[in-house]
Amino acid sequence: MGFHTTVTGVARIGADRELKRAVEGYWAGRLGREQLHEVAAQLRQTGRQQLLAAGLDSVPVNTFSYYDQMLDMAATVGALPPRVAGIADPLDRYFAAARGTAEVTPLEMTKWFDTNYHYLVPELGPDTVFALDAGTVLADLAEARAEGVPARPVLIGPITFLALSKAVDGGAAPLTRLDELLPVYEQLLAQLAAAGAEWVQLDEPILVTGTDDLPERTERVYTRLAAAAQRPRLLVTTYFGDAGACLPALARAGVEGVGVDLVAGSADSVRAAGLTDQLVVAGVVDGRNVWRTDLDAALATLTDLREHVGELAVSTSCSTLHVPYSLAPETELDDTLRGWLAFAAEKFDEVVALSGALADGRETRAGAFDAARAALATRADDPRVHDADLRRRLSALTGADRTRSAAAERQALSRRHLGLPSLPTTTIGSFPQTADIRAARARLRAGTIDEAQYRAQMEAEIAAVIDLQERIGLDVLVHGEPERNDMVQYFAEQLTGFFATAAGWVQSYGSRCVRPPILFGDVRRPTPMTVDWAVYAQSLTDKPVKGMLTGPVTILAWSFVRDDQPLAQTADQVALAIRDETLDLQHAGIGIIQVDEPALRELLPLRAADRAAYLEWAVAAFRLATAGVETTTQIHTHLCYSEFGDVIGAIADLDADVTSIEAARSHMEVLDDLNAIGFAAEVGPGVYDIHSPRVPAADEMTALLREALAAVPADRLWVNPDCGLKTRTTEQVTAALTAMVDAAHAVRER
Repeated sequence: MGFHTTVTGVARIGADRELKRAVEGYWAGRLGREQLHEVAAQLRQTGRQQLLAAGLDSVPVNTFSYYDQMLDMAATVGALPPRVAGIADPLDRYFAAARGTAEVTPLEMTKWFDTNYHYLVPELGPDTVFALDAGTVLADLAEARAEGVPARPVLIGPITFLALSKAVDGGAAPLTRLDELLPVYEQLLAQLAAAGAEWVQLDEPILVTGTDDLPERTERVYTRLAAAAQRPRLLVTTYFGDAGACLPALARAGVEGVGVDLVAGSADSVRAAGLTDQLVVAGVVDGRNVWRTDLDAALATLTDLREHVGELAVSTSCSTLHVPYSLAPETELDDTLRGWLAFAAEKFDEVVALSGALADGRETRAGAFDAARAALATRADDPRVHDADLRRRLSALTGADRTRSAAAERQALSRRHLGLPSLPTTTIGSFPQTADIRAARARLRAGTIDEAQYRAQMEAEIAAVIDLQERIGLDVLVHGEPERNDMVQYFAEQLTGFFATAAGWVQSYGSRCVRPPILFGDVRRPTPMTVDWAVYAQSLTDKPVKGMLTGPVTILAWSFVRDDQPLAQTADQVALAIRDETLDLQHAGIGIIQVDEPALRELLPLRAADRAAYLEWAVAAFRLATAGVETTTQIHTHLCYSEFGDVIGAIADLDADVTSIEAARSHMEVLDDLNAIGFAAEVGPGVYDIHSPRVPAADEMTALLREALAAVPADRLWVNPDCGLKTRTTEQVTAALTAMVDAAHAVRER
């Protein structure tokens, strides 16, 4: 009935970021539509053939996307926002929804569960009428079948799609619209069956969140879809946690397959679910992190599970979208560290080895098992993993090391000390990473310029950014971060316990790619990391310049973290390193220090019962990083990319003096949440969206500021963009910041 070896999904950006360059070339007018489609087709074919060559007997397709899979599903079911309907070309209409145009605002963007991937939030209004457009899905399936690939189309399931969507303009709560949406899914399944699909994968990660009504809703939805007259076999896939009571609901619904995450979830739930007639796709190879699988332990899990289910297939725990393509380009890795790791290509081999051992016996895959066993043995004893002096320092910490003086006292002192006007204007930190900056970094790596020449060019960039901000009229300046390749990687390259990859790219959103560093051992700061740059910038101006740091939770969230100790312990190690840096910045005369935590919401456990413990250690780590400074030193933090309602209390508990927070796309919704908990610190809700090339006018930002002033008094309100400006052009930044300052002045005068 089923298959035996697969993966849940794969990356689509290209091992060398081919899609990024093609899409950005298309946006800039350098690449034609047909050339863009050719790049996309080649990436899809390469991915399919790689999986086939690895030995998979079921290959996921329709995992490719020009921007985002939730946006793709919105297009498939006719749920793009009405404001893009007037754009005739389907591809340009799609990109307008993703990133906006001069006339059109884009969809809101937020985190995909607790990962560092960002999805676009579909908007469902009272006029949204679901209607099928299956062309892309069917074309992808046809491509694969023409190559003889055993293709399994992958779709976002209807419950997850609606649960992650947003009601707008008075529309009904999205999940109440299941009965409107399900006929579209039934039509789509029928068309896929007619096109030759034997299986269809419906991704339902929302089922692991543990919401009380999910089992009943799951059974109702999938009983209906399973009863469809014409359809392929249905594989309902869950990941990022334990699906719990939704698993027996799926068993009762009559679907043919269920995918489970056995890295973040539990085999106990699967054994108890009654899946005796189903194919269970067991995700025993971690699709989210980069550590080599303990093949012996994974095989033991599979062997036991085989006795409790109808059939068993081996898979990754989730899509390998979240990990780099291959270890092959990492030539700077020492052999020991390399042995601890598995990127996507290596995970495919692990899946095949486990499937073969399950079918034919461990001895038939002895080489793979012996290599895994030997590599894992070296990890426990490596001296880079445990730093005794650091651990003694951490054990001596007390509550006083995480506590500052009263917030009201700090607020009064710092305002007088800094001499800031009402509604002070600032930016979040980064300025555009221009082609010249990137070229200088490449020349430094290649050895064609030396460190002194590189530093001189970066200082020139900093001087230009300071001059630009003074001409625009900003009140609190930043140095622009030209020397930083990434807000996490930059620090990881200067801390012990991290390894920065050469080509370990993963997609963050759209064409935005990052190289998450690998955190493999204890973390220490050998020398100051940012002080010289901040001091140089401050020497160029009489206005205050912020010192810019990344917080401990975000450094963890945007790295591949070690899995051999509790995350809270690792967070305190990173926090101690950041604390040393905040103290050095203060001693060097920097009066405002921003410690960014955009990922605070990202790591929030998906189940409500697990959240309090996480927030306790996350807040404690931030306070350890920031509590050592004097009362007159102003601590800022920044949060973005998330819905913040679930962590509002924790945002207050961070005890920062000023919190800047993404708010433009959501029209200041977060301020109501802050007010609901009595938030009394200063706050800077973003007044323009930097993720779009669109430059808003001053009156648009003025209107947002007036909305903010209805919720926050002027003596606590800052004016800033939603996020850093590194992805925008200098022209866009200059125009937008000028409009922002004009808006602040207009509101001050009132």
